[in-house]
Amino acid sequence: MSKSIKNLLSSCTRLIIGSALAIGLGQGVAQAAAQKPTPEQVIAVEEVQILHKTITVDGLDIFYREAGPKEAPIILLLHGFPTSSQMFVQLMKDLGGSYRLIAPDYPGFGNSSMPAIDAFDYTFDNLANVVGGFVEALELQSYTLYVMDYGAPVGYRLATENPERVTGLIVQNGNAYVEGLLEFWDPFRAYWADRTDENAEPLKGFLNLGATKWQYTHGTRNPEAIDPDNWIVDQYFQDRPGNKDIQLQLFYSYGSNPPLYPAWQEYFRTHQPPTLVVWGKNDFIFPAEGAHPYKRDLKNIEFHLLDTGHFALEEDGKVIAEEIAEFMARNQE
Repeated sequence: MSKSIKNLLSSCTRLIIGSALAIGLGQGVAQAAAQKPTPEQVIAVEEVQILHKTITVDGLDIFYREAGPKEAPIILLLHGFPTSSQMFVQLMKDLGGSYRLIAPDYPGFGNSSMPAIDAFDYTFDNLANVVGGFVEALELQSYTLYVMDYGAPVGYRLATENPERVTGLIVQNGNAYVEGLLEFWDPFRAYWADRTDENAEPLKGFLNLGATKWQYTHGTRNPEAIDPDNWIVDQYFQDRPGNKDIQLQLFYSYGSNPPLYPAWQEYFRTHQPPTLVVWGKNDFIFPAEGAHPYKRDLKNIEFHLLDTGHFALEEDGKVIAEEIAEFMARNQE
């Protein structure tokens, strides 16, 4: 058989196979389109556009990510340490087809302004004031509050200040009980009690690349599944001149949070916001001991301990997105 005939037959074969595949795929797409999702199945199947915006609050440029329809129920996403709104990117893609998701960066984090430590009071009270001003600037009248790590003391200050605005809570490794402050917090307690250079020294170890990576990988089922860009990007922002002083100031200010736990718990008992707990149970920073007490104070609570670590979204993001979709469908009617 000549080479030209072989080439012709090969081309025909590829054309036939390609046509068959196209027909099969077309039928599959048509069948999928005909099957309408249930109310709980609202995970986005189309690509969601995330917008990157900046708004001025109290003279600061506050960067935020936003996705989803303007008129949809709002989920306000409050990030933890040492990251920024970038921790929510995949979740926003998953849920942005049905909800309006808004995730700001705090001052000193991510792409927001980073004033020097002598030009801005880096306390959790002040972070909450800025986020409260952000909420006012965007005219957010009601929202479900997603809190993680630092997001909890920021978010719970907002909730106790304006409880009528909070239509629900999503809690992912965000502490509000003394039971959740175990041995990891011993050097912090020493610093809160006596703010000296000697007591600050052990805390500086939490500001290097190895510690940042550890926060992402410790307690995960498969550390190789965690994208290293997470800790590389976070560390880039931490390594900016002056940022480590900012983080040490916030480490000290964290001591202002435990005294507020009783007020936050009273908010839970009095206002009973519907609550979804999705908690990485292997987290050494905020262990599962801090998750269980929420069940004491909240009646309408859905409780899930996940077999992962501190940044649970990295390994169980799809699971969390599905739980949020079902939670929102049940509680936003």
